[in-house]
Amino acid sequence: MTTKKLIQDFYKSDAFINVAEMENYLHPDFVLEWQSSKGFSKMNRQEVLNLTTEMSASYIRTKVKIHSLVIEKNQVALRYSQFVKTVENPREEMLLANFFVILEVKDDKLYRGYQMSQLN
Repeated sequence: MTTKKLIQDFYKSDAFINVAEMENYLHPDFVLEWQSSKGFSKMNRQEVLNLTTEMSASYIRTKVKIHSLVIEKNQVALRYSQFVKTVENPREEMLLANFFVILEVKDDKLYRGYQMSQLN
């Protein structure tokens, strides 16, 4: 699978709210360094899966709109917006946050991530 196809499939999937799907995309040694409006966090694979479980309790749908995508060998930079539908209000889609992320791919899996986000 090409890096571009992997990234497009990942961001089109329900991986953000489906743990089994998220597991398929993450390398066993996955690490995410995340600078958000709430501060810095460094998450390993299991912590990302735990976050996915938390998100699945709050959101019934998640959608990503990719604004920019740049790929060079096994590294990807993208800017995107993430939209969600909540359990409490499933008819309304709302902007969750805007993101910029650099991802490294290894063995056809997401291996390293460096991400910045700003809540809506």
